[in-house]
Amino acid sequence: MAQKKLISFVVPVFNEQENIEPFLDALNAEIADLSDRYNFEILFTDNHSTDDTFKTLSARAEKDKHIRVIRFSRNFGYQRSILTAYSNARGDAAVQLDCDLQDPPSLVREFLKLWEEGNAVVYGIRRSRKEGWLLHTARRIFYRMVDSLSDIDLPHHAGDFRLVDRRILDLMMTSQDRNPYLRGMIARFGFKQAGVPYDRESRKRGVSKFSPSEYFAIAFDGIVSQSVIPLRLATYTGLIIAMVTFLAILVYSLGRSLFGATWPPGFATQTTLILFGISINALFLGIIGEYVARIYQQSVKGPISIIEKTINSPDEGAAP
Repeated sequence: MAQKKLISFVVPVFNEQENIEPFLDALNAEIADLSDRYNFEILFTDNHSTDDTFKTLSARAEKDKHIRVIRFSRNFGYQRSILTAYSNARGDAAVQLDCDLQDPPSLVREFLKLWEEGNAVVYGIRRSRKEGWLLHTARRIFYRMVDSLSDIDLPHHAGDFRLVDRRILDLMMTSQDRNPYLRGMIARFGFKQAGVPYDRESRKRGVSKFSPSEYFAIAFDGIVSQSVIPLRLATYTGLIIAMVTFLAILVYSLGRSLFGATWPPGFATQTTLILFGISINALFLGIIGEYVARIYQQSVKGPISIIEKTINSPDEGAAP
């Protein structure tokens, strides 16, 4: 008989003590019917939780050797947590899930079917999501902005709920990106990819751990990591302003020399134009500064994350 393929479930967590038990119960119920065809491991990456998340995971991992836990020495952020999980996954494919059950484990069966049909990436497409109007609108604007600026095709309304093949996992292990944006990274790898529509549920326990500043940081990483168009926009805007200024000078000079026009004093106009020019310079210097900052961060060598403790790891203490 052919050896059963191993599927890794990678689950980033931070202060999710209320969700651990319900998540594991729901996931185990779904994969029980698939155990005749696949082996499974569940890999949690704990972003240095300050509640009893790690304690709860440790207790479950002691009883179930299929559960692996990696605890970081501090909070390294959501995207780095996912990348570390992918790098430590042992499976022929890895499925990322959040333990708040907003992404249904019942979709895993469909993911595996499409993977077996030759798709290297299978991702969930959110038809709807139960959240506030303001946050929902902000997400739509962000995703459309990133998609329009990116030089590759990014799947619309797709988040981090996905299955990736071993080939993709091996490629991600070579990444040294200090500010990874995995949605763009995986899309850039190419290969055959497929989407599965679903309705995203609301969080039933606990609260979201993302602050507005963290949403903004991820959004900015998504934009600058996928495109240099903001830099080109700064160049084009500067050229347009320079051309408008040159034309204004030309019109003023011709009016004075050929037609004897006298222009009334315009303190307000001058002040407005000066402040406008300063604002434009500050804006685009800020954009350039973001790219320079990322160049600097990339030049600083070091691990993507630091592992403080592992449970049921095949190689205890291994760095990502």
